[in-house]
Amino acid sequence: MKKYVLLVLSMLSFASMAQKKKAATASPLEAEKQAMIGNLDKRFDEYAKISKQIWDYAELGYMEEKSSLLLQEQLKKEGFQVQAGIAGIPTAFVATYGAGKPVIGILGEYDALPGLAQEATPEIKPIPNQKGGHGCGHNLFGTASVAAAIEVKNWLQKSGKPGTVKIYGCPAEEGGSGKVYMVREGYFNDVDVVLHWHPSSANAADASTSLANKNAKFRFKGIASHAAAAPERGRSALDGVESMNYMINMMREHIPQDTRIHYVITKGGEAPNVVPAYAEVYYYARHKDRAILQSIWKRIENAAQGAALGTGTKVEWEVLGGVYNLLPNVTLATLVHQNMQKVGGVVYNEEEKKFAEKIAETLGEQKQDINNATKIKNFNDASESATSGGSTDVGDVSWVVPTVGLGTATWVPGSSAHSWQSTAASGMSIGQKGMIVAAKTLAITALDLLNDQATIDKAKAEWLEKRGGADFKYEALLGDRKPALDYRK
Repeated sequence: MKKYVLLVLSMLSFASMAQKKKAATASPLEAEKQAMIGNLDKRFDEYAKISKQIWDYAELGYMEEKSSLLLQEQLKKEGFQVQAGIAGIPTAFVATYGAGKPVIGILGEYDALPGLAQEATPEIKPIPNQKGGHGCGHNLFGTASVAAAIEVKNWLQKSGKPGTVKIYGCPAEEGGSGKVYMVREGYFNDVDVVLHWHPSSANAADASTSLANKNAKFRFKGIASHAAAAPERGRSALDGVESMNYMINMMREHIPQDTRIHYVITKGGEAPNVVPAYAEVYYYARHKDRAILQSIWKRIENAAQGAALGTGTKVEWEVLGGVYNLLPNVTLATLVHQNMQKVGGVVYNEEEKKFAEKIAETLGEQKQDINNATKIKNFNDASESATSGGSTDVGDVSWVVPTVGLGTATWVPGSSAHSWQSTAASGMSIGQKGMIVAAKTLAITALDLLNDQATIDKAKAEWLEKRGGADFKYEALLGDRKPALDYRK
């Protein structure tokens, strides 16, 4: 027995010495990464408070005045030079710290979604008289990106090494295409690599792409008349809308099956006994190939014109948004995945477990083990052939500068974006813990890039090849229109 005890003690002593030796031989860069991670843990409460404040504001696209200002003030306090109101958008900004190359950009969003006002509770509980809610977690998105940029700033300040970090305040991602105007105006022209992230129900960094998107409001004008006494004198604008919708729904059979088309009737008339003189329908179309999307969009426009002709009405449309598909970059995605593995996933405390279990019970067939929040999804180089069902104006950024992103488990595993469940989690500690995972991963990835020009060069070479070489010319899908600042009004 005595020999056994001595053997165990000897083994423990050896393990302890090995661990100390490993810590002592860790590279200076790895030590700096751990310092960044520790600093973000120390400031968790501070950043959680900022994210909750933006969650409470719940400001819709291009109306994020309080949210944008809150993040700008935080950055100014930290020594960033802030340029506000860029690209003709009052709530957009870029904040800069440092000098020289490389230049690392970090994207931040903060717009809410209409119709998702929900308390931070594990049951449906709408917030009365509130227009929107953070069902996509952009309150967390903007905060984590700012937190990461501040850590990078601190490192630049302490090290005295050359390099620049830029944090982009990006409004109206949800259908407003805010970043497109920033790209169009050249705000990313001097950037070497752009980092971004997005709230999710899982922790993952891969090289997947997204769907290109184009959207517009189609406005029909008819002739008002008494719907019972003189219907023959009227021309129903609502008939125009419904005829267009009918033709689009028939068209679905004859377009590529991975196309997505969806619409809402935003104005259908005032009263049943008045032939509607005005009606409006809001359309989105999506496809992973921009050329196919453009051809489908032309058919949508033709359907609108045909509907107007057939119903004796007139139609005009306003393109409100249009975004490219994401251009994947395996070089950068591999680096982000490695760093996310170092950071780890989201670990719930007992109170959060109870919250998560209640949410999980509402997810039906999508219910997952809540412990999946602790896991990091496997990385696969072939993931660049995978396409998410959503669209983002980050896509446009990725075609003008090498770009990489990640997702973290800010929502209970199995939750969908744009749901009451994701809104609820985004307003409490589950979302905030996922937010800090993202901030840590972004910060230490930026640190790697600031110290490794070879990786930047490799990422740029991959990016140039995938986008079609140096001859590629960026042209916004929404044309040369000015920002649609009133699209949510």
